[in-house]
Amino acid sequence: MNLEQLRREYLQNGLRRPDLPDSPYPLFERWMEQAIAAELPDPSAMVVATVDAEGQPSQRTVLLKQQDDKGFVFFTNYGSRKAREIGVNAKVSLLFPWYPLERQVKVRGHAEKVSLNESLRYFVSRPRESQLAAWASKQSTAIPGRDYLMARLERMNDQFASGEVPLPEFWGGYRVTPHEIEFWQGGVHRLHDSFVYRLRGDGTWNIQRLAP
Repeated sequence: MNLEQLRREYLQNGLRRPDLPDSPYPLFERWMEQAIAAELPDPSAMVVATVDAEGQPSQRTVLLKQQDDKGFVFFTNYGSRKAREIGVNAKVSLLFPWYPLERQVKVRGHAEKVSLNESLRYFVSRPRESQLAAWASKQSTAIPGRDYLMARLERMNDQFASGEVPLPEFWGGYRVTPHEIEFWQGGVHRLHDSFVYRLRGDGTWNIQRLAP
C-alpha cells in the first residue's frame, strides 16, 4: 500500500475575502445548507476533540443538533469520556469534514451544559428506540458483549412499557461557544483558501486569511 501516491487536485469553488460576512455564522449556515443539499452522508456530523487531565487529546464523531449565534449544541451521556474530559477542561474543538465539497470548518471554544429544558425538549423529539438506548448504554464503559447491551435495552423497554420514556438525569446537551472559527476551501496546487474568524472583546469578529 503506497499512501504517498494518493493525491488529487481540489478544483471546486474558491473562497475570497469580499464574499465573507462580518460574522461567521451566516457563512456556516450557508455551507451547512449546501452540504445538506448535496446529500452528503451525515452532513451534521462533526468531530469533537477534548483533552484529559494528563493533556492527552481524544476525538469522536457526534451529530450537531442545534446551531445559532450562541454556539453549537450536541447531546451525550454525562458519564461518557467526552463529558468527563469536559469536566476537567471545558476547552474543546470541533471539525466539520465536508470532503466531497472540499471544505472543512474548524471551531475552537468553550463547552458548557445546556439547560434541563433544552435537553428535555430535544430528548422528547427523539424516536422511542433512541430514548431507550440512552437509558440502556452506559457510554464509554466496558461491557462483556453486544448481547449484554441488547438485554439492557429490552429491560428498559419493559420498564417504560406503560408510558413515556423519561429524560435520564445522566444525559443531556453541551453548547460549544466559539471564540475562533476557521473556514477551509480546497484550492489547486494545494494553495487552499483558509479564513479564520477570531472573536474580539467587543463581540465583533476579526477576519484573517491564513497561508495553506
